[in-house]
Amino acid sequence: MKYSEITEWLFSQLPMYHRVGKSAYKADLDNSRLLDQHFGFPHRNFYSIHIAGTNGKGSVSNMLAAVLQEAGYKVGLYTSPHLVDFRERIRINGEMIPKKEVVEFVENNMEYFEELKPSFFEMTVAMAFDYFSRHDVQVAVVETGLGGRLDSTNIIDPVLSVITNISFDHMDLLGDTLQKIAIEKAGIIKPGIPVVIGEKDRETRKTFEDKAAEVGANVFFANDYFQVPYSILTDDGRQYFQVLKGKKSAWPELYSDLLGFVQRKNLPVVLEVLELLKMREWHITDDNIYTGLANVKQLTGFSGRWEIIGRNPKTVIDTGHNIDGIRQVVYQVENTRFKHLHIVYGAVNDKEIDKILQILPKDATYYFTMASIPRALDVKVLAAKAAFYGLQGSMHDTVPAALAAARKSAVTDDLVLVTGSTYVVAEVI
Repeated sequence: MKYSEITEWLFSQLPMYHRVGKSAYKADLDNSRLLDQHFGFPHRNFYSIHIAGTNGKGSVSNMLAAVLQEAGYKVGLYTSPHLVDFRERIRINGEMIPKKEVVEFVENNMEYFEELKPSFFEMTVAMAFDYFSRHDVQVAVVETGLGGRLDSTNIIDPVLSVITNISFDHMDLLGDTLQKIAIEKAGIIKPGIPVVIGEKDRETRKTFEDKAAEVGANVFFANDYFQVPYSILTDDGRQYFQVLKGKKSAWPELYSDLLGFVQRKNLPVVLEVLELLKMREWHITDDNIYTGLANVKQLTGFSGRWEIIGRNPKTVIDTGHNIDGIRQVVYQVENTRFKHLHIVYGAVNDKEIDKILQILPKDATYYFTMASIPRALDVKVLAAKAAFYGLQGSMHDTVPAALAAARKSAVTDDLVLVTGSTYVVAEVI
């Protein structure tokens, strides 16, 4: 079979949460453990860092992978979802898994898959771990797909666990309160394994502390150790961060090629994880950290977070899709210079769309659209809801049509923003 046929089989024959929703979610790790056994427990052949959280886990994963690569480690990186190519999910030192590897993995195990009937996520995680093991990675940075406790990745025994933050998302599966969501994310905390928590939030702090105490894991709240009160985008396309450790300045002249102001929240997590690894005698120098953070996109292929894809007019894509992610996007917009704002916006049908629409800028021109997936919120429904909250614009059946209309209407000093859904951004890319 060709690679295109294999990926079509993956997407069409197996349930995948990000396309069809709740029906793809499995409430146990049985298949993941059976797959792990079938492939000879590959995750035991490399160190791993396990990362969960509502937002920021992709950025944290890629920043850590970039620094570890710069430090000379052979690094596996497992993330989700992908934007354009399935292979984005599985990388070694920034290089996507070859098409040949994907094809052979599925073809050689088709009989077993048809018997076990694993989910898309279960099979993809097994593919990643098998690939990492066979190619002798030294450490894998592993991002959860959904939740934590029941996520297909949660069969590993990492050297560190990381939970970036907690906010409202996938509430039909993870719970309708921050405490319930935190319980699911806290499921990655393992006996005796240190865990870094991104934020010491009054609603979720006790959940993490109780879980860590229950299993004998030391817990480190990143913002107790590092703070980033200020950052600025430089003329050469980088973001400069002011970093504090306690009340003292730390990491002077620290830059990143990731431009979203949300990295102010993510950077303390990364720095605390790296500090803990160095305390465990991992060979990571300050130069590795500076260079890795300055070149994340080049080293890992990371994209889609406040990424500038065009000029005249300036055109930006951002995969913000839940209430906290959109809030960060709006903050960035408020701190960006432009003459008029044009927003290409589409959403999926299981988000808190009414709450999101209430915080979007009312003085922008909107181009409402929908990605070509079953979960996409119908553009007519979206436009009607948006109008109720004072957001005005036009409807477009496809994402490319919406972007073309926005760019045609915009003048040189305007800003065109594409956001609302990973899948909308993916179709732009």
